[in-house]
Amino acid sequence: MRILLAEDEPVLCDQIKRLLVAEGRVVDIARDGQEACFLGSTEPYDMIILDIGLPLRDGTSVLKEWRAKGIATPVLILTARDGWSDRVDGLDAGADDYMTKPFHLPELAARVRATLRRSSGRTNPLVEKNGVVFDTRTGRATVHGVPVDLTAQEVAVLSYLMHNTGRLISRTELSEHIYEYDGDRDSNTIAVFINRLRKKLGPDLIQTMRGRGYMIDQG
Repeated sequence: MRILLAEDEPVLCDQIKRLLVAEGRVVDIARDGQEACFLGSTEPYDMIILDIGLPLRDGTSVLKEWRAKGIATPVLILTARDGWSDRVDGLDAGADDYMTKPFHLPELAARVRATLRRSSGRTNPLVEKNGVVFDTRTGRATVHGVPVDLTAQEVAVLSYLMHNTGRLISRTELSEHIYEYDGDRDSNTIAVFINRLRKKLGPDLIQTMRGRGYMIDQG
């Protein structure tokens, strides 16, 4: 799952990114409000973590512009302001959740996981299909109870397909959600990751719709 992190504090930004990447997320960074607004308006993120106190442009105005454009990407706002009115303003602007600085990183990770589950219509962090159980909290998979070793890219592909069970996903869409903004988005490598996942998880989990993409059946 691909996340935009809009945060201008270098140390905190690095801590959050390392935490999310360790959980199998793809993370793009925006250091100011203008860059955040551009990336959030043009890139297909699964979630955005948005600091309210960004330079050049404040996060609340950025969020209002996204919502006015019809961009419904889930947004978790971060704020150093502890006044209740600031939190209300952020939520009224269209935020899905908020956290007040300072906060504990494990709580942020939990809120990210919960937000992603809600956005995909899920309440259970475990997704099960054909004997394969994928834990969206840890990025770990088992086949009939046996743990399977997956690479970071394989976790990214499996996570996106599992979160979108029952929906056809094209190679282009997959590449947009497993590579960073400035990464080499080679959609041809998607077939390689799919083949590896089939070898590790079984041939029937991921269906190929020839010329159209891939899907994990919801039934």
